[in-house]
Amino acid sequence: MIERRTATNALAALLGTATGLPVGRGVLPTGPANATAYYVLTPLGSTLSGAPWADMNEDLSLVVQVTSVSAPDKTRPGTAGTLEQVEGLADKARAAFLARNPATGQWTNPLTITGVRCMCRELETEPGAMNDPADGIISYVQRFRFDLTPA
Repeated sequence: MIERRTATNALAALLGTATGLPVGRGVLPTGPANATAYYVLTPLGSTLSGAPWADMNEDLSLVVQVTSVSAPDKTRPGTAGTLEQVEGLADKARAAFLARNPATGQWTNPLTITGVRCMCRELETEPGAMNDPADGIISYVQRFRFDLTPA
């Protein structure tokens, strides 16, 4: 059986490595206290399919939400996150998960999970940017679906 926790950890690692930015799993990431750009990766729904009930080798389809965050610089009072920055973060997240090598068709950033192969990656929905004028934070929401099978 494919462990959801293992898949979520691998997705967080892929996003952090590909973008070079901090990634929190469902919470603010640990790291520099004055980070002005980061991601929050939240696991959402999942479904199992494929194998008979007695076989523990089902395929797993999981959805994760990536919230890109452009925040004020805590060392500079009066600053705020920007739409320009958060859209750039969303572009980087999309590329991290979905970019392919045009020559080979392979994913640019491999999803490494022992004993598992990724069959499909897709952008499920992209509600876009949302802001909170009170605290100067701009966020951008995307949901990605990953279909995994035992290797």
